[in-house]
Amino acid sequence: MATKRRKVAEAKVDKNKLYSLKEASALVKDTNCTNFDSSVDLHVRLGVDPKKADQAIRGSVTLPHGTGKTKRVLVLCTPDKEAEATAAGADFVGLDEYIQKIEGGWTEVDVIVATPAVMPKIGKLGKILGPRNLMPNPKTGTVTNNVGDAVNDVKGGKITFKVDKAGIIHASIGRVSFAPEKIEQNSQELISAIIKLKPSTAKGIYLKGLAMASTMGPGIVIDTKSVQN
Repeated sequence: MATKRRKVAEAKVDKNKLYSLKEASALVKDTNCTNFDSSVDLHVRLGVDPKKADQAIRGSVTLPHGTGKTKRVLVLCTPDKEAEATAAGADFVGLDEYIQKIEGGWTEVDVIVATPAVMPKIGKLGKILGPRNLMPNPKTGTVTNNVGDAVNDVKGGKITFKVDKAGIIHASIGRVSFAPEKIEQNSQELISAIIKLKPSTAKGIYLKGLAMASTMGPGIVIDTKSVQN
């Protein structure tokens, strides 16, 4: 059953209207249902078949205004890279001890960066890390020898994204405390990055649907024409 606050928020959203990205970025602040600084999430429905390898969209983008959340970063590397990772601000640095912790069910991190040399050791963690979108991947810049740069990027607002089985990308692009302009610019940056990754084999409409919502807030449907330019 919807709470009173949720009902008030839902009443502010016209279910029959397609909002521009600018309108949605302002309205999402006005429809926040929580007492905390909620996350603002963008949901992008694509005209792709995620079962086909070349259409399983994944990538990364640096949001101009960050996510508003301090990300916990684990760097899995050989000892010679540990000082570089620590100096860049990684929250956890090491290898075997963290592999054991993850095998035991520990996943208290937001991003995992790894050097190419240790990837053979990490492969067995795929079943645990994959579903949580934590598996390091060269396409998202999280498998690299430049661990310091990778940590700086993540701490500076770099996010990774990938399409799910239903052909939708879900990503947090800010907080409700952000100014509408910052929400709009972060959203546009993510959408532009997704458009650039359009596979040549995808037929028909690529950007099929867009919606924005705060944590526990109602969805706001966005007119895709308002973001493609």
